[in-house]
Amino acid sequence: MRKQNILFLTIIVIALGVVAYFYFFLAENTEEATAEITELVAKYNKNCPLTIQEGIRLESVGLHEERTVQYNLTLLNVVKETAEVNVIKTEIEKSLISTAKANQGLQVFRDNDYTLIYSYGDKNKTFLFNVKILPDQYK
Repeated sequence: MRKQNILFLTIIVIALGVVAYFYFFLAENTEEATAEITELVAKYNKNCPLTIQEGIRLESVGLHEERTVQYNLTLLNVVKETAEVNVIKTEIEKSLISTAKANQGLQVFRDNDYTLIYSYGDKNKTFLFNVKILPDQYK
């Protein structure tokens, strides 16, 4: 009976040690990733505003809720009052998902399960729509 108790306590101590190791290891990696992402966002913003494609300008990038990055963009040739916003949104959404899957610049976001939000405004800075891409959509 006494040997069973010692064996049981030894197993518990080893299990707790393993749990503690992985807890601190994962916490350290999360902090490193957060620092890397914060630095990346700062670099993006340093170059803004930036025309990323004909008719589309990146105004800024922000970190919002936990594990969420938002890109704020302007559609330079669109005016909300005369635009078919739903059609534009549908086409952009299709394009963004395929681009997000292939874009190496988003690898750090993929690796850390970030949600991507693309917020679009018209040339007068009037809000048009958001496109939200969840981690499982672009992995």
